[in-house]
Amino acid sequence: MRVNGGFTRLRRYNGRNNITSMIELKLTTIGNSLGVVLPKEALVRMKLGKGDTLYITETPEGYRLTPYSPEFESQMTAARKIMKKRRAVLRELAK
Repeated sequence: MRVNGGFTRLRRYNGRNNITSMIELKLTTIGNSLGVVLPKEALVRMKLGKGDTLYITETPEGYRLTPYSPEFESQMTAARKIMKKRRAVLRELAK
């Protein structure tokens, strides 16, 4: 465990014996709400800046915080399937 800029960084093993990083965050008052401040290290690794949107999803292991929209990802998966299946039609339309 190490403390970096007021944030505690923990190393632990996940269920597959891989080392994962975990950053402990504290809730703080922001106006009339509660919020967390993400350390610079996390912002850089997640490629985030002021005004970006984060998504929190519930998983069997707990909660996951990501800059990627799960709904958008499912739409892109469907689009990729259609593009693969209708490749010839899309090429003709592109002419």
